[in-house]
Amino acid sequence: MTRARHFVLAAGGTGGHMVPAAALAEELIRRGHRVALVSDERGVRFPDLFDGVQTHVLPAGRLSGGPMGWARAAREMWRGRAMARELYRTFQPAAVVGFGGYPAFPALAAAFAEKIPTAIHEQNAVLGRVNRLVARRVDAIATSYAETERLKPAFLAKTHCVGNPVRDSVLALRAKPYPLLEEDGIFRVLVTGGSQGASVLSKVVPDGLAMLPVAFRRRLQVTHQARIEDIDAARAKYAELDIAADLATYLPDLPEHLGWAHVVIARAGASTLAELTVAGRPAILVPLPTATDDHQTANAREITLAGGARTIPQSRFTPSELAKQMQKLGLDPEALANAAGRARACGKPDAARDLADLVESLDAPRSALPVGPVVRKEAFA
Repeated sequence: MTRARHFVLAAGGTGGHMVPAAALAEELIRRGHRVALVSDERGVRFPDLFDGVQTHVLPAGRLSGGPMGWARAAREMWRGRAMARELYRTFQPAAVVGFGGYPAFPALAAAFAEKIPTAIHEQNAVLGRVNRLVARRVDAIATSYAETERLKPAFLAKTHCVGNPVRDSVLALRAKPYPLLEEDGIFRVLVTGGSQGASVLSKVVPDGLAMLPVAFRRRLQVTHQARIEDIDAARAKYAELDIAADLATYLPDLPEHLGWAHVVIARAGASTLAELTVAGRPAILVPLPTATDDHQTANAREITLAGGARTIPQSRFTPSELAKQMQKLGLDPEALANAAGRARACGKPDAARDLADLVESLDAPRSALPVGPVVRKEAFA
């Protein structure tokens, strides 16, 4: 029987950090452990992710704004570190796990000071700034991709490729077959720009779908998650083009939509890629060009090379290019199902379990830690 312990999960307040943290929390709680979340004001407001988990908001500055901004950030981080140390004295965690983002840094710094075992989880194919900052001091590094850039060779021995945990509702899709697509049947398209939407998708996708052959276009059923400032214009555009479309600024039932989608048009955020590959859904990906270290392009590389997705740089994401790629994917049901299978082959459905195993091992004797490495040497930069 698993010995009950306490664990602190520290994550920045974006969906990319919070979703895998929530998946790990679910797995640890299933094993009988207690979990506390440390984040910022954004993170603790995510609906339904951390129900029943005690949450703590710690101050954490951002290293921007020149010397004065750095000084303010240092003061905030120091204050957050002190608050985290106080939390640890009462909660007494067996380990602290960071998921990236500036709010994770004070919690990890406090763990270093209190000599509490630590791990970090990197969702992207490029090690993020905060994770790079603490990588030398943590006890274990968990990655989502076998090839992770900006990860130093010196850390190879403590690096473990576990994948990016997804919600149980997404994991359940793996047991279901790819939706049957008949030549004259409904073709379902899911368009999502992540938790904040993406304006470029709202501007390009309706016109791109309108350029498809008439017989194909009439079969489309589109679900489109759009930014609040774009949704009215996008809805009007779909109506003008006579394309059946449902639009929303937030899709709480996203796994359900993913389950029946034949093709997904999306950004290449870490959680999006994890969900696509676990569920096995082919995609057209448009990486965010301003993402730090261009990590979304790196995220898309594996599934694209495997044949499960087509990646279009935003600079070339035009209605005509989208229409061309949609026809290549959608006009041959057999090829589409094959792409779904290739996407599925990239999935890591046991990510939450494997990450929880690693986290549990942190307060075991050092000889009990899982043996790395799993990151190929050529991945380092």
